[in-house]
Amino acid sequence: MVTALLTASRLLVAVSARSLAAVEDSLTLPQFRMLVVLDGRGPLSLSRLAGELGVQPSTAMRMIDRLVAAGTVARGVTAEDRRTSMISLTEDGRRIVHEATSRRRREIAGIVDVMPPGQRRHLIEALQAFTEAGGEPSVEDGPQTHATW
Repeated sequence: MVTALLTASRLLVAVSARSLAAVEDSLTLPQFRMLVVLDGRGPLSLSRLAGELGVQPSTAMRMIDRLVAAGTVARGVTAEDRRTSMISLTEDGRRIVHEATSRRRREIAGIVDVMPPGQRRHLIEALQAFTEAGGEPSVEDGPQTHATW
């Protein structure tokens, strides 16, 4: 089972990398993940963003610096505490997330279409159980208000 999941995850990472490269070839997958988290959660403080990504704040800060320079995220402050820096997506960052997610959705749909219909149902049940066990929130079908990784 673990080998099958590792193989499937390799395919999914390849699909993700191709969809991102088609939209923006200068972003890394970890940087894209940061954009996706900001798209889904809204503006976050540095410490909260680092926690969401499972990285140290210093690592998140280096990523933010690169993404600010690329014009995909912006730094701001909160009205309540002007010392707290908030990180948010720019329109360009949002466009990248939505275009890459749309491409990834189409490619995955093409792969699923090749599968025999009876196996699709079992795949859905197994993947739902797997993602629930891992604590990943569900992604709704159709256009995304908040795209996910």
